[in-house]
Amino acid sequence: QSLPQQKLLTWLSVLECVEVFAEMGTARVWGEMGRWTIIVLIQLAKAILRLLLLLWYKAGIQMSPPIVPLNREQQQPLHPQDMEDNSSGKDQTYVGRRSSRVVRSLQSTPSLQSRHWGSPQQREESQSRRAEEMNQPPTPLGLQETIAESLYVTRPLLHLLSLGVWGQRSWKPWLLSAVLDISSLSLLSDLKDLNRRERAELRRRTILLLYYLLRSPFYDRYSEGRILLLLRLLADYVPGVGFVTR
Repeated sequence: QSLPQQKLLTWLSVLECVEVFAEMGTARVWGEMGRWTIIVLIQLAKAILRLLLLLWYKAGIQMSPPIVPLNREQQQPLHPQDMEDNSSGKDQTYVGRRSSRVVRSLQSTPSLQSRHWGSPQQREESQSRRAEEMNQPPTPLGLQETIAESLYVTRPLLHLLSLGVWGQRSWKPWLLSAVLDISSLSLLSDLKDLNRRERAELRRRTILLLYYLLRSPFYDRYSEGRILLLLRLLADYVPGVGFVTR
């Protein structure tokens, strides 16, 4: 990734980390009007950054989170003693004569800070596999897939616009948002040869469709009563869970 693309991903990650805090803080200080203003500004900034990544830098399917969290175990440096053992050429494993089981050699036991379970070969293979997965380039998107990803990126803005036009109690914003999400996933489903991260992202978006059962007005009219009834039944008839469900 180029340096400008990394900066865009960093700013996008910062916005996703602080958006809830900014919304709550603005609502406390400036009230409901300030709350909706900061929501629109943050979603507009996120959409612009994502469209730049999609259309200008050809970043492919947008991931969540934009920057992969650091794997500290994978990035952990070796202890100086371990580096000396590796450089001296000591055998790290011992193969049993009768069982053919691979175990760690006592002479090459690493320090407590860098010790792990499993043979060194397994760890090296897993690290190389993860590094290969992380370094895979994004899958090129055609016109159909680019439109689908653009729908997913701009869906929050269209949802906010529909809320301003029809109000929060109307079904139209809920239906519009659901149609855009389902259409985006349907258009992206034809894309083949996705890497592991992209397949995981599409699975995450599919699972998030269940959140529509908990969004107003569907939740207010249908889900709330059934969920509360289920919680009351669990509290009354299932021992040990009443404290949590109440």
